[in-house]
Amino acid sequence: MRKIETNGYSLEIGSLDSSSLRTLLKEKYANSTKMIIVDDNTHEFCLNYLITNFEELADAEIMVLPMGEENKQIEVATSIWGALTEYNITRYDVLINLGGGVITDMGGFVASVYKRGCDFINIPTSLLAMIDASIGGKTGLNLEKYKNQIGLFSNPVALYIDPSFLETLPVEEVKSGFAEMLKHGLICDADLFKDVCDQMQDPENIPEELLVRCIEVKNEIVMQDPHEAGVRKILNFGHTIGHAIEGHFMETKPLTHGHAVAIGMVMEAYLSVKISGLSQESYDEIEDYLLAGYGLPKFSDEDINAMIVMLSNDKKNKGNKIQCCLLESIGKCLYDVEISQELFLETFLHFKNKQLNLN
Repeated sequence: MRKIETNGYSLEIGSLDSSSLRTLLKEKYANSTKMIIVDDNTHEFCLNYLITNFEELADAEIMVLPMGEENKQIEVATSIWGALTEYNITRYDVLINLGGGVITDMGGFVASVYKRGCDFINIPTSLLAMIDASIGGKTGLNLEKYKNQIGLFSNPVALYIDPSFLETLPVEEVKSGFAEMLKHGLICDADLFKDVCDQMQDPENIPEELLVRCIEVKNEIVMQDPHEAGVRKILNFGHTIGHAIEGHFMETKPLTHGHAVAIGMVMEAYLSVKISGLSQESYDEIEDYLLAGYGLPKFSDEDINAMIVMLSNDKKNKGNKIQCCLLESIGKCLYDVEISQELFLETFLHFKNKQLNLN
């Protein structure tokens, strides 16, 4: 069991059986109601392991949420708060979020504002949640098609990352997580980027050490800047455009979060060549790796215009300026770079034409 220092909560990597979870449940929550929040997938593939191996959870209440990013909405949160009230959950009880990024985002938010805050524990089961979404205290909901417009910073009591849950994932979800791993390398560590690119050839056998390296990148940045006032913003590389793509296509041609971010990273790397000094050679390397793993979606002119409008409402904007993260080189990232709508439009059109040429 590997323990990592954080900003005030326990982060452990390894088998749940060897973790401090059992002790935490026995000592801190012996007289508390435990509510486990899952979706349909984790209900089927992960929940039984948890409740059969931890007798402290034998009488836990179970809440099953609808699957998918499109359900990370205030209406679903309201229904959860209603259910918590019906179950007489108090601020001294605990919610256990067992799932991917949607579950840890929503479960963390729901817990953090219910009765002005009750404790929650995150047990991420997807690759993306393990190396990114569950780390750092960001919780939130989407506002219709706008990603994570409602939320707050709130840390769990504990975060337990058990790599064995990766065995329950379909290939598409593993690929989604790899996009965030690639991002960690692009913004901080060129060697990590290369190692993740190599590992994508064998997605079913991710070494725990590679997971730990990615987790440490995210955690070290968060430790420096818990509330995203400065350097933590580099974790948004690929997300300005990626969130617009993901949100726009959410109800028509849904992409995984990782797929959308991967395309966002290619497009923001393209902008980096124009603005922040990324070399053409480095850009070509990024494009080759990412487009090989994540295909370009088709953009119509109407799609592009809608996504440009969405960029103007991105939560990272300041004033009327769209803020973006750009690369100086692989492993070095700038933040708070202002990009005009005209340049975003040029970029979208470039990739629209590129996609047409690929066919």
